[in-house]
Amino acid sequence: MLLWSKVYIDMSKSISLSILTQRFHQVLPEEAVLTNKEQLYPYESDGLTAYRQLPRLALLPDNHDQIKAIINICREFQLPIVARGAGTSLSGGALPHAEGVLLNLAKLNNIIEIDPNNRTARVEPGVTNLAISQAAKPYGLYYAPDPSSQIACTIGGNIAENAGGVHCLKYGLTVHNVLALKILTIDGEILELGGKYFDSPGYDLLALMTGSEGMLGITLEATVKLLPHPQQKKVLLAAFDNIEKAGNAVTGIISEGVIPAGLEMLDNLTIQATEQYCSPGYPPNAAAILICELDGFEEELNSQIILVKKILKDCQAIEVRLARDEQEAELLWMGRKAAFPALGNLTPDYYCIDGTIPRKYLAHVLENINGLSKKHGLRVANVFHAGDGNLHPVILYDANASGELETAEELGGEILELCIKVGGTITGEHGVGVEKLNQMCVQFNEAEITTFHAVKAAFDENALLNPGKAIPTLHRCAEFGAMHVHEGKLPHADLPRF
Repeated sequence: MLLWSKVYIDMSKSISLSILTQRFHQVLPEEAVLTNKEQLYPYESDGLTAYRQLPRLALLPDNHDQIKAIINICREFQLPIVARGAGTSLSGGALPHAEGVLLNLAKLNNIIEIDPNNRTARVEPGVTNLAISQAAKPYGLYYAPDPSSQIACTIGGNIAENAGGVHCLKYGLTVHNVLALKILTIDGEILELGGKYFDSPGYDLLALMTGSEGMLGITLEATVKLLPHPQQKKVLLAAFDNIEKAGNAVTGIISEGVIPAGLEMLDNLTIQATEQYCSPGYPPNAAAILICELDGFEEELNSQIILVKKILKDCQAIEVRLARDEQEAELLWMGRKAAFPALGNLTPDYYCIDGTIPRKYLAHVLENINGLSKKHGLRVANVFHAGDGNLHPVILYDANASGELETAEELGGEILELCIKVGGTITGEHGVGVEKLNQMCVQFNEAEITTFHAVKAAFDENALLNPGKAIPTLHRCAEFGAMHVHEGKLPHADLPRF
């Protein structure tokens, strides 16, 4: 399959841009077909700006018929297709293909239906995450997954990467909140998966599509679950004089049977950055803080607050603060939501990693990340979803300084391999994209990667949808494994056998 797809893509190079432009003008308005470099530069990367590539052309459809016509033309000329929403992906999932089409779905931004009786919303892929909650608010409902980029990121992108957010601990990732999808396949067939119910017979293709990074089909519509706003919410802040104590507090809270709506950790570097950026009132000298949100009925909350405060103090928190009102609670969360732009003020460039580990290893892994930071000479800020062990180490570097980008990439790879070593995984919500292909070779063995390629081929035999993403070739894994053994980074026994 991979060899054939390469032949087809090589064949597409022989088709002139003028011929392709003429064909796409037959199904799209002239202004919806972008071919000039100046028009294409906004699409050269997603949120992982270290990787850049101009597409051959970009297309901006505004309805399903246009998308279907585009797919048919791309299949005819064997053109690779990279679908894109807002471009907030942090793994290079929306990086264009040099010989292909960038399919921008941002114009498909209609909220088709809010159904308060069934507590669902039916939306097009270009609808932003936050817009769903805003549309549902008059009915006392909201959409739970809330990535930090929720004001900009689209539901189509959330589905592609299986996005999470600060409230995914209690309410789940995108995969737990999508009830139905309308998908356009590379063959031009529309698949309708799921419905306004919680389960369906047969294979769970709905879950397969969620997190597939646009490699199996193009999302045309999604039906998502809406939740009633909780009766009450309480937010606590706890400060610690070292990260290990904060990590132990996370484990302590969950082990006592308390499931917070959100449980986030910020280290000192992130605290300092957010205080300079938006002054949320974090203790400036704390080595780490936890933000814990509890929600539910008043009687339940009162007992949970007493228990959580006790756990925090038993774990030697130097300060425990309960937000006095909603305004103070929103201020505490504003600092967390602003962490990434705040860190951008400290450095010319940063590289945000995404890995997930068992909660019991939080302190151990954070200590090791600090050691890797010193080893490579680059600062690492930690801000992450502590409750479900989803780490977001942010490596600060300067791309204009010789070798720093390569050092940042090497450091990021070692952090991800550390996550694997303790029984974790290389992603929690950002996906693999082009960023983590090497670490896929560490996470999975030959048989597993072969199966991934077989699933891809079942939907997209010639690998036209987002080619080169998420699943490494076996040849790449063999080379990466040999390099690791040569450099002494992993013993032979820890490597997949290819």
